Amino acid sequence: MASSSSTHRAPSITLLLSLLVVVLLLLLVVASPRGAAAAPNTEALSVLCNGASYGAGDPFAASLAYVLSELVSATPTARRPGGGGGGRDFYDISPYPTAFAYGHASCRPALTAEDCAACLRSAVSQMGAACGHSVGARAVLVDCSVRYEQYAFVD
Repeated sequence: MASSSSTHRAPSITLLLSLLVVVLLLLLVVASPRGAAAAPNTEALSVLCNGASYGAGDPFAASLAYVLSELVSATPTARRPGGGGGGRDFYDISPYPTAFAYGHASCRPALTAEDCAACLRSAVSQMGAACGHSVGARAVLVDCSVRYEQYAFVD
């Protein structure tokens, strides 16, 4: 009687090494300072523009540039007044009395400062593309929001 032999192959060394590399890469991603976090979600929920606009050479342009730059640089490390409820919330006013600009920006508290800044840059860019030289605009993205006006406001 002939014995029946079963064909059982051991996994190839190449397959085992490939699996080991995949596992090590996953461990590196999870252990990195950002963890497995994704980039901020910069999908626009709404972009609203004031119907009035400013012209070339208008002092409001300098005030607006100042405020938008401050919002992007200061909001990622700002703390909400009173210290409660997280942070990444900042109001600003331009220092130029000839044409004040007022602004407000906020990010979800769970975002890193770097991701908050990236989200705010996207919001400012989307407002610029949609609103041009509008004297007021608001961009609400999934992970952050930015608003500016010619007048003082509270969101």
